[in-house]
Amino acid sequence: MRSRFVLLVTVALAIGLLVVGCSQAAAPAPTAAAAAPKASFPEKGKSITLIIPWAAGGPTDVGGRLLASGLEKELGVPVQVVNKEGAGSQVGISALAKAKPDGYTIGVTNLPSSITPYLDPSRLASYGRKDLQPIANHVWDPETVGVADNSPYKTLKDLVDAAKAKPEGIKAAITGLQSDNHLALLLFQKEAGIKFSVVTMEGTAQANPALLGGHVDVLFQSSGGFAPLVKGNQARLLGMMDKQESKFYPGVKTFESQGYNVSYASSRGISVPVGTPKEVVDVIAQATKKAMESDEMKKKMDEGFFLQRYMGPEEYATYWDQFEAQTKGLMDLAK
Repeated sequence: MRSRFVLLVTVALAIGLLVVGCSQAAAPAPTAAAAAPKASFPEKGKSITLIIPWAAGGPTDVGGRLLASGLEKELGVPVQVVNKEGAGSQVGISALAKAKPDGYTIGVTNLPSSITPYLDPSRLASYGRKDLQPIANHVWDPETVGVADNSPYKTLKDLVDAAKAKPEGIKAAITGLQSDNHLALLLFQKEAGIKFSVVTMEGTAQANPALLGGHVDVLFQSSGGFAPLVKGNQARLLGMMDKQESKFYPGVKTFESQGYNVSYASSRGISVPVGTPKEVVDVIAQATKKAMESDEMKKKMDEGFFLQRYMGPEEYATYWDQFEAQTKGLMDLAK
């Protein structure tokens, strides 16, 4: 009996040791603490400021506000629009370049208007290409020339003939010195061998009423700026500075088809101060792309006569540099 008891105790001890050993073997080996995840962008409840370097009501403002609305939906935070107009966008772009590079201050950059200030030493720009990080292009807006609906000029040839008959006798409005439409006007003058009396406005909000009121004879601006006037039968376009006719203005011929080798367009996108983290840049770029692809954005942009053309960070930066090289060759004409 005693032998049987000893045997049972021995077996129990062996089983206990086996269980302990297995438990120790199954225990996970200690590991280093996991690295803390990176802070997400944007932080919930923290708003983003979108600087628009032109006055309210113009095509840059309208397109920028539409994009801001789309970015709000994609990013899940408020995007507050701030207009900082002045000096042909130099005031607003200067503020953008000086902002904290954290993604919470972004800005609409127009080409060439964002380029010309730092290419002209006399403007004493506080920023340069090195201070800006392009993120995404949004709008492609060919330059146009338009007149009031009661104007005697029906075609570009009518305008050219009148300008040749009265050198500097025709008042042509532009929306800013060295702006996209100023450079377009200069290219057309050179091509057609004419010269206008140039009247500078601060933006479309001033230029359109000046045209309708007869204060100027003709207006050079991007095609989107003419949308309300054309839709209201208050003005008509004499030509489109693009390689093809616009779906928004059927029947408006290109300059080239009318015998004038002039093609020029402005573009509008989103940029941030240099030094903004790449992961933040990528988030904003993807949000811009998704916003542009939404049916709601497409519908609203079409209603505003805005052509969308997306370019991501690398493509937009390359296009910027190429456009800057082209613009340098026009600066002497603009002075």
